[in-house]
Amino acid sequence: MCGIVGYTGPREAGPILIEGLKRLEYRGYDSAGIALVDDSGRMFVEKRAGKLANLQTAIADRTPHAAIGLAHTRWATHGRPNDLNAHPHQDCTGEITVIHNGIIENFRELRDGLEERGHTLTSETDTEAIAHLIEEAYQGDIAEATRAALRLIEGAYALAVMHRGESDRLVGARQNVPLVVGLADGETFLASDVAAILAHTDQVIFLEEGDVADLRPWGVTITDVAGRPIERAVTTITWTAAAAEKGGFDHFMLKEINEQPTALRQSIAGRVSRSDEIVVDELAGLADRLAGVRRIELVACGTAYYAALIGAAALQDWTGLPARATVGSEFRYSPPPLDPETLVIAVTQSGETADTIAPTRFAREKGCPVIAVTNTVGSAITRESDAVLFLQAGPEVAVAASKTFVTQVTTLVILAAAIAKARGSLAADRETQLAVALRALPDAAQRTLELNADIATLARRYVNSRGFMFIGRGYGYPAALEGALKLKEVSYVHAEGYAAGELKHGPISLLDAECPLVAVATRSTVYDKVISNVMEGRARDARVIAVATEGDPQIARFADEVCWVPDTDEVLSPILAVIPLQLFAYHTAVARGTDVDQPRNLAKSVTVE
Repeated sequence: MCGIVGYTGPREAGPILIEGLKRLEYRGYDSAGIALVDDSGRMFVEKRAGKLANLQTAIADRTPHAAIGLAHTRWATHGRPNDLNAHPHQDCTGEITVIHNGIIENFRELRDGLEERGHTLTSETDTEAIAHLIEEAYQGDIAEATRAALRLIEGAYALAVMHRGESDRLVGARQNVPLVVGLADGETFLASDVAAILAHTDQVIFLEEGDVADLRPWGVTITDVAGRPIERAVTTITWTAAAAEKGGFDHFMLKEINEQPTALRQSIAGRVSRSDEIVVDELAGLADRLAGVRRIELVACGTAYYAALIGAAALQDWTGLPARATVGSEFRYSPPPLDPETLVIAVTQSGETADTIAPTRFAREKGCPVIAVTNTVGSAITRESDAVLFLQAGPEVAVAASKTFVTQVTTLVILAAAIAKARGSLAADRETQLAVALRALPDAAQRTLELNADIATLARRYVNSRGFMFIGRGYGYPAALEGALKLKEVSYVHAEGYAAGELKHGPISLLDAECPLVAVATRSTVYDKVISNVMEGRARDARVIAVATEGDPQIARFADEVCWVPDTDEVLSPILAVIPLQLFAYHTAVARGTDVDQPRNLAKSVTVE
């Protein structure tokens, strides 16, 4: 997530805003900016790419005296990370200033309309369109103008808005992206995260979906987008500052596991239309080359490789083309045949993974069209690719990937459907079926978290096991691999991930009462085969932990423990199945006392071969 901080009250706004941004630096960002309305009613705006220190240097010795302002740290989704695309953004008059977290799905349509009506937009961002929409609606009341603009917007957002003519007033709004209001004596705050304002107040209002907050120094009025008043409870925060950075969670990993419904919503935004169509505008420039593709190679490492296995299976199923995922570190040294009719898809969370970048460059040298799937705008992989699909997951602080895995799978499934659609091999009813399932996915992920709220008890029950065997078939197999990897990474317990049918070809010798079998046994075309493999484990006295589809009437007969997930399309099932496995790994690590967020010997981004 990007960072938002706003203030209105009697004190100097500038230092409060910069301090708030510093408290949000743990979230990751690529640019920062600030807007202040000074005592004369002039708007001061400054923004800089890079670290917050760059912004501080730019405003040193020239920050005006101001009692109101807003500030932002950006994690780029639309437009490269540079000074121009950094927030805040302004309208044509320079009187309205906006900062924004989230993704506006219909921004291209909005932007085209604004330009046709004579507006000049200077950045590549979706956010700038919001400022101009508010400008068109403004008639002396910035809250009402904001509500009018929001009625035209589709997507996810947390907004902070300011008008230089209303110099004690901030407006905040939220839809599917967090935003909180802080209340103190004669001053109010707006923030994307409690950590930004906890030094000044412990009284906060957590805005809910569709809320619009009108902040004055003496308090806040909350309405819905139509202007109807809403009452929201004030919460007293008892967290420490360190806990606040983690949203009240004990570790970043747990926080990020719980952020997965939001991350999924952002990943899907703009790619599944209201008419249930898969839309990937990023592929427009590759249409001719995609039509001529005869083979597809996916290249990735670690968690991204397991996501790529799912992408390869979906691509092969829907296009009829041979599609294969290869570990990046092996790709160059035993390369497949590469030519201009071979599509290469590079999957990397950071966009800087050396083992993925090197084979991508090799593929370009062979004339292959290259598509990158990454979470980081402006990263090295984006410069090596013909098209880029961003995960839009927001920054991930914990070393062990969680929300980046589920958004990688989601993005790859959407990409596979888009490629199949472009080639005419995706049936219209299958596209509709998939789109409906994708739109339901964020709520299904939230339901999964709720169904597995007590998984810590399960983890403690098995914490002293000698090792674990994870199995799955079909789309469940990569989920089993990722579940085993998570357990190894954060708890230092040995775990193996295997295709379930391979158990009897050797690994079954490890199973006994001290080595549980963890089976991904969600509803699928190979469910009965998975159950047969589970029975093989039970016959060797292994305890069985199953991840199963909610409502499965028979799994309890075969498993000692069941972690439930909602039903979904089979190709999307690994996204939900992996969530209880992530939680199991996390709570096992906590029970063993390991460093959950920074496991030994590991780094978030591996930038050397």
